[in-house]
Amino acid sequence: MAFILLLSVFIIATCGLVYELIASTLASYLLGDSVTQFSTVIGVYLSSMGIGSYLSKYINKNLTAVFIQVELLVGLVGGCSAALLFSLFEYVHSFQVLLYSLVFITGTLVGLEIPLLMRILKGQLEFKDLVSQIFTFDYIGALLASLLFPLVLVPHLGLIRSAFMFGILNVLVAIVTMHLFKEDVPWIRLMRGSAALVLAGLVLGFVYSDKLMSIAEASTYPDTVIYAKSTPYQRIVMTSAPQDLRLFLNGNLQFSSRDEYRYHEALVHVGLQSVPNPRNVLVLGGGDGMAVREILKHDSVQSVVLVDLDGAMTDLFESNPKLVEMNAAALKSPKVKVINGDAFRWLKENREEFDFIAVDFPDPSNYSIGKLYSTAFYKLLYRAVGAQGVAVVQSTSPYVARKSFWCIDRTIRTVGFQTTPYHAFVPSFGEWGFIVASKQPFRAADRFLPGLKFVTPRTAEQMLQFPPDMQPVTTEVNKLNNQVLVRYFEEEWSAYLH
Repeated sequence: MAFILLLSVFIIATCGLVYELIASTLASYLLGDSVTQFSTVIGVYLSSMGIGSYLSKYINKNLTAVFIQVELLVGLVGGCSAALLFSLFEYVHSFQVLLYSLVFITGTLVGLEIPLLMRILKGQLEFKDLVSQIFTFDYIGALLASLLFPLVLVPHLGLIRSAFMFGILNVLVAIVTMHLFKEDVPWIRLMRGSAALVLAGLVLGFVYSDKLMSIAEASTYPDTVIYAKSTPYQRIVMTSAPQDLRLFLNGNLQFSSRDEYRYHEALVHVGLQSVPNPRNVLVLGGGDGMAVREILKHDSVQSVVLVDLDGAMTDLFESNPKLVEMNAAALKSPKVKVINGDAFRWLKENREEFDFIAVDFPDPSNYSIGKLYSTAFYKLLYRAVGAQGVAVVQSTSPYVARKSFWCIDRTIRTVGFQTTPYHAFVPSFGEWGFIVASKQPFRAADRFLPGLKFVTPRTAEQMLQFPPDMQPVTTEVNKLNNQVLVRYFEEEWSAYLH
């Protein structure tokens, strides 16, 4: 009996940490700024566990029955938490209040578990053995959860199904405890009935979790969701409407098929056309293959290396017929080599120089992306650009996020590049900014490839002109140790959206 209860410690410790990780990850998906979300969710969760542990001293009767009830409640609240948060995100006035309330309730219940179990077991083990074994199983369970979450749960089950699965485990612990202590548990039939109802609800939630996620995302996205997948790095969602296909990463729009050509032509041709006979090209990010599509229009290009973190992203745009049509099968070209890995680390190990580099990362909405806009990253980029080559960096909106845009410009200049900022109007995004980084003075091309839909000598000249409301402003330099750009970005876009 003691061993089974100690095994329960292992299970509930695993469940408790998984609920914490699910809430943190979900908050970063929906709210952005992963460091802030993980920090605040973990802080609230741990403090509420402390409150739960403190409250356990006031429970003096029917310890086993209370433990069973706590397990059922943890399973119900923790198991349903991800589905509730996803489903209600668009409907509650303050999502943070809902988020932290669920985190607080779950943490308080989890905080009750171990003290109650220790008191139930105290008559069966010596105190020193009880403490050492309880915490050994607790910490091992936490280790298992921390390994399972990124490697198995997120990529293979997703957040909603994972939450339901671990809720089921909590309920099973309650059922086993009922069986072991059936003579000591009052209202045993009522408890069994409650357990059966909660278990049935969680099993149904687990079975239909994809349907629940589809319903939740259908309320979040105005168009029909045709593809959705959680990877270890992000939530990928594709939506479809008449004459429009859209890609969202963690809820943020990446492109619309109606006007993506404007963005990608501006990203590629303004810089690439200025390089005489470019042969070897590097694309960092851009796993959708649209930038590669534009690059391959230049016959002199002999090789393109695409480095994108998420293999699920490049696989999708290499296999889905609609998406392959959009990127003109660019990722299948024999000239293209796709590498799935961290661009920062890849650049650090790279010793090759490139004639042209397109840097097409998501906006710096959190610190993990913000490092890719830092002086440390741009020093590596400088080393990879050939003497006569250029790089172009997508640099968010100079209208909405003016300080962010000019912070990127100043940061690039700090490492030795000469910079030439420009902007283009993309209807889905508004005014969007780019920065040419070169070792020699940049000379804009006076001609472009025939057949482009947007970029011409005239539009390229207009892109280089900034009206008064997008003129340079004074900013700090974005470094790894300050990540000031993320703060600028959050402040500017939050003010704009609200």
